[in-house]
Amino acid sequence: MPPSAEEARLRLCALGEHIRDLVVTSRGMNMAAVAGESVADTIYAIDRVADDSLIRWFEQHWPDVMVVSEGLDEPVLVGDAAAWTVIVDTIDGTRGLMYDKRPAWCLAAVAPPDGGLADIVAAAMTELPTAKQGAADQLSATRGEGLRSERINLAGGGRMILKARPSAATDLEHSFSGLAKFFVPGKPALASLEAELFERLGAQHVFDDQYLSTGGQLHELITGRDRFVADLRPLVTAEGLACHPYDVCTALLLEEAGGVVTDPWGDPLAVPLDNVTPVAWVGYANVALAARIGPVLAELVDDLRAR
Repeated sequence: MPPSAEEARLRLCALGEHIRDLVVTSRGMNMAAVAGESVADTIYAIDRVADDSLIRWFEQHWPDVMVVSEGLDEPVLVGDAAAWTVIVDTIDGTRGLMYDKRPAWCLAAVAPPDGGLADIVAAAMTELPTAKQGAADQLSATRGEGLRSERINLAGGGRMILKARPSAATDLEHSFSGLAKFFVPGKPALASLEAELFERLGAQHVFDDQYLSTGGQLHELITGRDRFVADLRPLVTAEGLACHPYDVCTALLLEEAGGVVTDPWGDPLAVPLDNVTPVAWVGYANVALAARIGPVLAELVDDLRAR
């Protein structure tokens, strides 16, 4: 019998802890060395360490699944038949982690065979810490059961409940909020759209924080640090890197925490579980912010596409 959604959640957490331990024990290597190119992104040395262990882990701990991952050019069937599709980003935020600037995240989610992002039933994100960190967070959920959040002591393995709650604020004043504009392609258009959005909303004191990790952005929303994040890169340029389904596969966690995730027009994210589809997404800390910002953002996006 295939594992239930709850059993799948526990296995996603175990996978995340496996990748976290690999990252911690790989300190001292040149993480930033370019190891290759995938169909979706540049592969750095630390990515290769994590990606090379992925299928072996499933063979040992979770057979009979279809595995989709950034580090795999094609989905890989583990076992004889797929009871679930598991989508994984072994290291989301490699660039920040490899220079020890900021944690990265292992992202993983599970859906029925041939399901899409909207069909995900369980997800987990596990923090991949910088060298000076003594603890790392892990957030997980099964659909409809609410968010589970823990902080894990890296020295002794002890766990404590983490009170993770999105902001209840209904405006953007004195908050971290904004559009993802990490790379040169598309940056002028995104910055212009962001400025016009804030002007129409009457938001003046908004702080910019470019966390180069979709999982990291979701964590900031879930834990109340950010109020609004939009990644619209696929709408402004075909060049450069974009968000893909594996990057945003843990959006369920923000929803289970009370936040909102949509496409740029306020609709659910309807994308396949692959490693090539570019994804534009918007995250809000709460329903009130989604109702206030969403229609204005959709109008600006339509204006942008009409040019």
